[in-house]
Amino acid sequence: MAIFGMMCSMARFTSFDGTELAYREAGEGAPLVVLAGGPGRSSGYLENLGGLDAHRRLVVLDNRGTGESAEPADPFTYRRDMLVRDVEMLRRHLGLDVVDVLGHSAGAGIAMGYAADFPDRVGKLVLLTPALRSVGLSPEQSDWDTFLAARANEPWFESATTALQRTAAGDTSVENRVAASPLLYARWDERARAHANAELGQWKYHVALGYNAEGAFVPGVLRRALADFDHPVLIYACGEDPISPVRRCAELAELFPDVTMYVHEGVGHYPWVEEPGPVVKQIATFLDA
Repeated sequence: MAIFGMMCSMARFTSFDGTELAYREAGEGAPLVVLAGGPGRSSGYLENLGGLDAHRRLVVLDNRGTGESAEPADPFTYRRDMLVRDVEMLRRHLGLDVVDVLGHSAGAGIAMGYAADFPDRVGKLVLLTPALRSVGLSPEQSDWDTFLAARANEPWFESATTALQRTAAGDTSVENRVAASPLLYARWDERARAHANAELGQWKYHVALGYNAEGAFVPGVLRRALADFDHPVLIYACGEDPISPVRRCAELAELFPDVTMYVHEGVGHYPWVEEPGPVVKQIATFLDA
């Protein structure tokens, strides 16, 4: 499979603090602003979201400090709530009054912040296997216990859970993240391994640290703002995803007045890697409705 960054055009703009940010475009039609997760991972891992560029013009942002985007002068601006401003500056750069927005994982935290701060600038909102800390719905220990128990007989289980333990003990290396990554896929096959190993050249710890810095998350404030966000929202949950458990995504859905929730069974945190067809169908149908 071709690398996404090689399949599409590339452009830059200057954000609110003078930092030069990069984005990639692929496909034709109405634009869809796509926000990467990680946090701290360049947008290349999103590829073309399984072929969604056949239905929409994907405008995929490299968050500041990742991929082709520059490092900011002030690391404070890596914070999740500050990254919202980059999305607004991208919208202005594109010359669009309203944009549809898709956020994956930690990118969904940015997308929800954008919907809260700039509700009149969002058409439709897609939250793809969303990270849930920003709204106070992170997985609980019981979620992890159930998830891990179901995978205890996998050949990779011991090495992956040992990597999780190293993370808890303070190992912040990208190599350790990749060692734990079999947990994020329902099938640890060649395709999944290649996608996971790509993170070795895509993730930066200091950017992730900045995203999660003190003050970045005020769940009560965001929840109240989302209750007033009356534009259509799609929450795309996956049955084998420990980051975004289905039951927690259902609680997220309760926050929105106009929401559709879809559960893709049998896949993990990166559904377009394992079964792209349903991803493209569900998201394109939602956006075109």
